[in-house]
Amino acid sequence: MNAPHNLTPSQAAELLVQALPHMQRYDQEVIVIKYGGNAMGDAATAEDFAEDVVLLEQSGLKPVVCHGGGPQIARMLEKLGIKSEFKQGLRVTDAATVDVVEMVLAGSVNKEIVGYISREGGKAIGLCGKDGNMVTARKATRTIVDPDSKIEQVLDLGFVGEPESVDTTVLKAILKEELIPVLAPVCAAADGQTYNVNADTFAGAIAGALNAKRLLLLTDVPGVLDKDKKLIPELTIEQCRRLIADGTISGGMIPKIETCIYALEKGVEAVVILDGKVPHAALIELFTDTGSGTIIRR
Repeated sequence: MNAPHNLTPSQAAELLVQALPHMQRYDQEVIVIKYGGNAMGDAATAEDFAEDVVLLEQSGLKPVVCHGGGPQIARMLEKLGIKSEFKQGLRVTDAATVDVVEMVLAGSVNKEIVGYISREGGKAIGLCGKDGNMVTARKATRTIVDPDSKIEQVLDLGFVGEPESVDTTVLKAILKEELIPVLAPVCAAADGQTYNVNADTFAGAIAGALNAKRLLLLTDVPGVLDKDKKLIPELTIEQCRRLIADGTISGGMIPKIETCIYALEKGVEAVVILDGKVPHAALIELFTDTGSGTIIRR
């Protein structure tokens, strides 16, 4: 990571001293980072992210990267002439689409992230939920109430899945060898069927199973905003539920908050929603007193 050119050597040293207690707090702790498709941005943003991950590992932390790739999937589907349908914000995944999802997420996007980390001096290994039966999925079920009849209807999202169980054997072996796992949310069911799992949900399941110290959800917004569009720096589970009930938290932020609550209830100490396009956002959150984004605790 390049230091700002206007820092004197003593100022740079002071920054390192301030970071020391934070490094000690997270020493040998698992940090799960969800790197979203919308947070990936351009090459410079990806390089900053890779630098952060390598520095975390070199500082004694155990980073686990879980990534999405919605924009990349959309571009490939368009290139192949496959039309997408969305229900309740989730991509309906038919047989043709799930093949593209696996190709893009477990293939090109996964290896691109591994490549960036490798170029920054890290030793990353790219996997998906299928590897080592890491994450077994089941078909996701969603319901919607018809506004006219008021009857609840089941949505068929095709091959969209949700985590059913997590086997951490492979992950723990990788972390023991000081490697950085980079995980794509493509999973198989017990019968072998491939499912596309929401990356936030996938990261929450991984973080819970590993009893992670932190789950960082890097996205394209600063965090949770109040009704005046100002950042809320800290929340509890109960406060999150109240903000959902009164409409302050709405739209695509709701499933992110549900993932946060799930991870916290599974034993993660705290979850942070932060803007992944801010340079070195993960380092600011973990190694400074000010932090970044919205932190959610039990």
